[in-house]
Amino acid sequence: MLRISLVSAATYGQHERTIGSFHGTAFSTAFNGWDEAAAQSFGGTFVRAGRRLEGARVVKVWDPDRDAAERLARSCHIDQVVDSPEAAAEGVDALIVVDDGSREQWRLALPALAKGLPVFIDKPLAVRAAEARAVLDFAAAHQAPVMSASSLRYVPDIQALRAEAGALGNVSMATTICGNELVYYGIHALEMAYEVLGDAMRGQARSVLNVGQDGRNICRVRYASGLDLVLMVAEGEYMQASYQLSVFGRSGWRTVQPDLTDLYYFLLERFLDLVRGGQPPVSIDEMHEVIAVLEAGKRSLAIGAEVDVRAVLAERQAL
Repeated sequence: MLRISLVSAATYGQHERTIGSFHGTAFSTAFNGWDEAAAQSFGGTFVRAGRRLEGARVVKVWDPDRDAAERLARSCHIDQVVDSPEAAAEGVDALIVVDDGSREQWRLALPALAKGLPVFIDKPLAVRAAEARAVLDFAAAHQAPVMSASSLRYVPDIQALRAEAGALGNVSMATTICGNELVYYGIHALEMAYEVLGDAMRGQARSVLNVGQDGRNICRVRYASGLDLVLMVAEGEYMQASYQLSVFGRSGWRTVQPDLTDLYYFLLERFLDLVRGGQPPVSIDEMHEVIAVLEAGKRSLAIGAEVDVRAVLAERQAL
């Protein structure tokens, strides 16, 4: 039975944290199940997983709000509430850093990565490519397996389209769409396309031109392979949140609006494979590239010009 720690899993917010965590509770219940009476009195967002993961259990949890962490532990049969991310990295087989709304959750992964533990860093890995590169280099320096990915990569509809894409012939155009902020949620739309189109995108991003407006992003992403991807991401006042991917090939085209049932189950299943010694499902370079493409989209809108993705990828910062 693999022992898992959850970090920053009981509250959410960039500036002011409130009790409840969509991902934190969904992950906890997927591993451990829940006590319904305790869940009813939890006091904030509490997501009950529809499908349980076998062979792993959450045994530790940390959150900056100790009371919220205690409530989560009672609700999800978690053995121990700890006082720091460092303590969360002790005596476990792997650690998950939950999307907590801070936009800097990667910082909480560093103690576990320094110990060489397998770590999942919830989306987005970072909001700037230089930050993403820094944490990925840190993981590599400590020989720590690391994974960060959108849960939409692994839902059955996207995996089915991935298997079918080769039959469409040479795919030179694609569109991918979702609601909300460009980096924070646009990563879902972009990573669906990376999962389906594979080598036509990986390591191939060259430039982004965002011809949208504030809150309404229309990004043409150009790839050295010849692919042009249109990434459309709009805030809630302009469109209802949803997800769609269309790929257009010489021999045919397909559109999918993926069914998101049990999406975290499929994501965490991939992480457990990595913990057990499997190959990383997403390479370090690809994790870096998707953040660079999204950052380039934000820069392009700000300056009203095309942005070279390779220049964004080349930027570095120290931890």
